[in-house]
Amino acid sequence: MGISDLIPGVSGGTIAVVLGIYDRLLEAISGFFSREWKRHIGFLVPLAFGMGTAILALSRVIKYFLEYHYEPTQFFFIGLIAGVLPYIFKQSDAMRTFGSRHVVVLIIAGALVASMAFIRTNGTAEPITDLTVPVLIGLFFSGWLASMAMLLPGISGSFILLVLGVYSTAIHALSELNLTLIATIGAGVIIGFIISSKVIRYLLAHFPVMTYAVIIGMIIGSVAVVFPGIPEDLTTIVISVVTCVAGLVLALFFGSKAKD
Repeated sequence: MGISDLIPGVSGGTIAVVLGIYDRLLEAISGFFSREWKRHIGFLVPLAFGMGTAILALSRVIKYFLEYHYEPTQFFFIGLIAGVLPYIFKQSDAMRTFGSRHVVVLIIAGALVASMAFIRTNGTAEPITDLTVPVLIGLFFSGWLASMAMLLPGISGSFILLVLGVYSTAIHALSELNLTLIATIGAGVIIGFIISSKVIRYLLAHFPVMTYAVIIGMIIGSVAVVFPGIPEDLTTIVISVVTCVAGLVLALFFGSKAKD
């Protein structure tokens, strides 16, 4: 999940679904600030440590793969995204529960997420260094919005940061260990996690079929955001096919473990 949160277009929520921990993640985040917080800390602490370690230690590795092996890397994540769909369809019992209105909502959700592929981003903007109060407030709410996206399968928190023009600032803060920036954006992320986890859990509890229709649509639509185009040379095409199949097999494997 930490690696996926470094990559614009790849949703940490989707990876959580692949790993079979999505429902547990929502429950733990939502319940951490309640009387039962001790029950969830054993799940959240190692998860947060793993994500934090990946974000700090592997940001340069991910940057390398995206810079020098962009298409195979993106096709690997396309395989992961495609591989999670059978598990979601099985979990939602879509063949039995989905009606025409659910299909319409699924298509709309997919189209909205897919449309993000055509949004021009400000990912190449210079990192923000002039830390005035309005700038810090803006960074706080950017982290808030990004974290809400992280919990939704199909929407990437990193992509939201790109759209808002603060992705380069966040990456700069991590690479330079700028504690002020990390604390500001991190505070927004934490608040966003708490609120969005409660909202998503409520929707799954009271409107499960429609919520699953939206989630499936968002996951399908995210393929358009991640899709890098057809590689130009045959070698890259072959490697991309291999990485896509590898991602598909990996997701199907974890999906089968999650069902067990």
